[in-house]
Amino acid sequence: MRSGWHAVFSETVRLALAPLVLLFSGFFTANFVISGHYTWPRTSRALALTLTVSILAYEFVYKEQLSRQVPPGRVRWILLYSCLIPYLVGWMLMLVLWKL
Repeated sequence: MRSGWHAVFSETVRLALAPLVLLFSGFFTANFVISGHYTWPRTSRALALTLTVSILAYEFVYKEQLSRQVPPGRVRWILLYSCLIPYLVGWMLMLVLWKL
């Protein structure tokens, strides 16, 4: 069994850090895509950001939940709630602000 601090840390990452990082990531990725300014520095930053949040979602949310013996079906819902929805909300926020 894992210690108490590990469970608190993993829940903090899943419920606070990952959604916040993915929200901002979705916002800035949408900004890159819809801006039309595709220079190499901006493209490399967008790719690095995408890779970073993919690793965050896989290592610190998906694998952590599997190591806690959470059923795989529930892990998908956790990924949806903690990663995909905040990312899409970031995209939608950028699209709304872009239209204003």
